[in-house]
Order: sequence, then structure tokens, then C-alpha cells
Amino acid sequence: MAAFDPWDPDFLADPYPAYAELRARGRVQYFEPTNQWLVPHHADVSALLRDRRLGRTYQHRFTHEDFGRGAPAPEHEPFHTLNDHGMLDLEPPDHTRIRRLVSKAFTPRTVERLKPYVARLAGELVDGLVRSGGGDLLTDVAEPLPVAVIAEMLGIPEADRAPLRPWSADICGMYELNPSEDTAAKAVRASVEFSDYLRELIAERRKEPGDDLISGLIEAHDEGDRLTEQEMISTAVLLLNAGHEATVNATVNGWYALFRNPAQLAALRADHSLVPTAIEELMRYDTPLQLFERWVLDEIEIDGTAIPRGAEIAMLFGSANHDPAVFQNPGHLDLTRRDNPHISFSAGIHYCIGAPLARLELAASMTALLERAPTLTLAAEPKRKPNFVIRGLEGLSVEVG
Repeated sequence: MAAFDPWDPDFLADPYPAYAELRARGRVQYFEPTNQWLVPHHADVSALLRDRRLGRTYQHRFTHEDFGRGAPAPEHEPFHTLNDHGMLDLEPPDHTRIRRLVSKAFTPRTVERLKPYVARLAGELVDGLVRSGGGDLLTDVAEPLPVAVIAEMLGIPEADRAPLRPWSADICGMYELNPSEDTAAKAVRASVEFSDYLRELIAERRKEPGDDLISGLIEAHDEGDRLTEQEMISTAVLLLNAGHEATVNATVNGWYALFRNPAQLAALRADHSLVPTAIEELMRYDTPLQLFERWVLDEIEIDGTAIPRGAEIAMLFGSANHDPAVFQNPGHLDLTRRDNPHISFSAGIHYCIGAPLARLELAASMTALLERAPTLTLAAEPKRKPNFVIRGLEGLSVEVG
């Protein structure tokens, strides 16, 4: 399995040929370096995301010892406390309870109400890029838009937002395969600092509630929905991390793909009505989240291979989104693709709660760039981040003619 090497720069530059090789080898393969079972086919990934014999956690049913796993290192405890109380890493009934409360902030009506704000902010960011004659699409447009939107929803004051993106990046480093001790130390420090900040903000909102999600979670807790302070903190961090990481990376991955496919970019510039299908296709074509993990709570079988309780499944979203059994000519970027059941937002009970908001943000920034920077070009070849699970670029240098 030499082709699949998530630490190799050549693989990170283009993992899709290696995925084709994995799919050709079968429906599931054991990968010793991470002690995981790799699942590369769309049908299997889609089914397993909905399979209740798998879980994002096992601690609602088993102790670490019961499950044959060692407890996390004590020095990593602040990260795990933060992570383990967020709904992404919870199973029912806790997951159901928290998701029900948070989902009130992501109703279609709420997202529709945000449309003018998101469009205005995207326009202002693109105007700044145009005035400068170009810049870094990542730091000038892709990052500030979703960070501002989710911070606004949470009720984080503008003056406090500078550390949000660095905190998020450091915490998300722990989601990579076999993270280093340096990565873990950064994640722990960010977890402590972010948690301390939110604890103070929650205390302020208890005294003076606002029209924001944190105030709403406090109110729900006070009404008896039993949301602990740690759950509030973990939920806020999760919403910030998940609420912008995918959008940021989908934006820069997407525009880099467009620059490398000039005929498709020309078609999009000629017909802005393609924006909705373009967004779906770009998320499929170069998937922001390449891998999603699940624990095996009860033994399962995949194509005759028994996967025991206690094993970890690694579902390869990037591979599933390039499966020719589902997508015709998957290596071809087709912005008009209509039949596009990509799984970039996951599926099942952990389907991305913020997917409608992410689509709104992606559409707003893409439309603003098409309308206000129609001559946007790539100024320099970008450098890939040395990450596999969360796929993105260090930056995307662009020029406006």
C-alpha cells in the first residue's frame, strides 16, 4: 500500500490516484501506521456514516480498558475535555440533546436572515482585495468571512476575534493522523486559552444576555435543558472550528482548482447561475475534509472481513467523492454536474449542522469575486499545508488586473 502515505508531500499534493489504487484493492484495508481500517468506496462510507454499530466515541458504553484502549495522556486532558463534550464527538442521548438546542440557530429561516449580512461582508472583503490589486485570497477573503459570521452568531465581540483563527488551527492540528507532541502541546494551550475566554464570556452573558447563540444556550440551560457550562464551551468551540475550517479550505481549494481548469472558470464567469452547482462540484473535486473516523462499537463485516469491536474505521471522504461507481469521470471538474451526492458534509446523525450556512458563505464569496474581480488570476503556485485530514493551502496569492 505504498501509494497511500498521508505524510508524503507528493501524496498530499494529489491523493486521488492513490485513492483509485485503494478502491481497486478492495472495500476495506488495514493500515498499520495508524492502526485503522481504511474504507475508500462511496457506498460503504455512506452506509457506515449511518451505521449505529459505529460511534464517534465509545465512552457512553465502555471504559477505555473495556474497549482495549489506553486513556489519553494526562497532559492532553484540557484538549480532550474540550473535544469530548462537543456534539461531534458525542453519541445519543447527549448528542441529540445538544444538537436539538444548537439546530435552532441554523434553521433555513435563520440562514436566510443572514444572507444580506454575509453578502455585504463578502463584498467589502473582495473590494479590499481589488483596491490592493490582489493579495492572499486565504487571509483577505476566505478566512475573515466565515470567522466573522460564526463569531457574530456566537456573540463574540469584534475586538476579541483576533485569536479565534489561531486557536482553531492549533486545536484542529489534533485531528491529523498521529499528531506530534508539539502539535498536542499547541492544541492543549489553545484549548485552555479558548475555554478560559468563553468561560468569562458566558459569565458576562449570564448578567447581560444578548441576541446571540451563547445567550440562547444559557437561556435553554436555565429553562431545564441541562446544558452544562462545559457543553456550552465545547459547543461554541466546535461551531467556530467546524463553522469556518471547511469553508476556508473549500474556498481556496476551489479557486485553485478553477485556476487549473481555465475552461471551467471561463464558463462560470460567463454564467453566474452556475454558482450553486459549482460549489457542490468544487467540494467534491477537492474535498476539504479527507477522512472521518468512527469507533467500532459492535463487530461489523465489510466484504467478508470482520472488523472487531474496539477497532477504528477511517472513512476516506476524498476517495468516496472520486468513486467512479457514483460519479461519471470523477477526475474531471464539471461545474454543471447535477447528480452530485458528495459526502463532504458527512451524513447520518453527524451530518454537518452548518451546511446551509457554509453554502451561503461559499456562494457569497464566489459571487462577489466573479462580479467585482472578474480578472482575478493566480499570482504564484501555492504551497499545500502539510496536513492530510483537513486539506488546505498555506495561502493563495492572486492578482486583479
